[in-house]
Amino acid sequence: MTNNPGRPGIGRALRHRNYKLFFSGQSVSLMGTWITRIATSWLVYRLTNSALLLGLVGFCGQIPTTLLAPFAGVLVDRMSRHRMLVWTQVLSAAQSMALAGLAFSGTITVGWILFLQVVQGIINAFDTPARQAFVVEMIEDRADLPNAIALNSTMVNGSRIIGPSVGGIIIAAFGEAWCFAIDAISYLAVIASLLVMRVRPTEQVARGTSVLEELRDGYRYVSGFAPVRSVLLLLALVSAMGMPYTVLMPAMASTVFRGGPHTLGFLMTASGVGAVAGALFLASRRTVLGLGRVIVIATLSFGAALVVFGLTRAMWLALLVLPFAGAGFMVEMASTNTILQTITEERLRGRVMAFYTLAFLGTAPLGSLLAGVVADRIGAPGTIIIGGFACVAGGVWFAFRLPSLRQLVRPIYIERGILAAASSSNSAAD
Repeated sequence: MTNNPGRPGIGRALRHRNYKLFFSGQSVSLMGTWITRIATSWLVYRLTNSALLLGLVGFCGQIPTTLLAPFAGVLVDRMSRHRMLVWTQVLSAAQSMALAGLAFSGTITVGWILFLQVVQGIINAFDTPARQAFVVEMIEDRADLPNAIALNSTMVNGSRIIGPSVGGIIIAAFGEAWCFAIDAISYLAVIASLLVMRVRPTEQVARGTSVLEELRDGYRYVSGFAPVRSVLLLLALVSAMGMPYTVLMPAMASTVFRGGPHTLGFLMTASGVGAVAGALFLASRRTVLGLGRVIVIATLSFGAALVVFGLTRAMWLALLVLPFAGAGFMVEMASTNTILQTITEERLRGRVMAFYTLAFLGTAPLGSLLAGVVADRIGAPGTIIIGGFACVAGGVWFAFRLPSLRQLVRPIYIERGILAAASSSNSAAD
């Protein structure tokens, strides 16, 4: 499973037909997703002028993942991941079209937005683990898997750069309704890419265990194996305490930097630029070795950048520091994904990626709600600063854990040909 030196570098995973189709379709769809995200946040803040409701919207969109992701993981391991993805994309398109219809008719309210956020959250609870697990099926050569995961992150954050900027322009020129409509149409691209893939029929294996038994089996693995447990705990902390800065971004744009939708677009774009740079860095790496140390550096950078962002009142400094926040979180999240996909047994992949989804997205609603409550009391800047310090503390904790985690992962890397048995233990950084 070592990389071939003659193989193309950053885009080598695109050699695989199914992955290339998926990458193309998702690139278009995710652009629409980010346009809708900025439109939703701006619409809620325009209607209510409340940081608390911004947090509540984030909570409603993500709490279904907290409740449903572990069960969704069991279904991902039992069913065709390809078929599940087709259905989740169709339902997501319908949800965006409902938002557009309400906005065009002038009947949209915060109540409707909260309800439709819950609907999208339910869809995402099944879509995210299925999408993460399906990446392995699209990549015939497992040596290209880390590159595929990094390219996924590049795709997500590339759309994060362009989407908010385009969304800000559309909001200012035409209103939020057109943002929702464009998002609904953009789903056609990923649906088409999924339908034209050549996918091997999934062999349905008769199981003598119940859903709850398989869920317990997955939980025992995740909680009992220290490397998996540790990277997921760190990701959960960073997601819950750090990522709410994006939920509070409309408040920062409006009250701190005295701007409008364009300002919000610039701030989100600055963060996205850093995220793309981080993703390209990971895509250029040819091995999973050393990712543990990368996670430590990324987490510390993310936390420190949030502290500076919360302290500044100068737009130029915010635009300078946000790329470090975007890069730090993206690298931490994608590196965790790569490690989990590398060391996890195939029979448990869906469940492990469901717990990854739970750590990444499922903890965010609690963080968003908490951030909204705290920001209502002390303001958005102070809330972001607290989250930044929490992330720094998490990075320090993981750094102390890293040497013992390396020793546990080392036998797996040797067994799978990633690390030669004669290599020094220092090179086995997970």
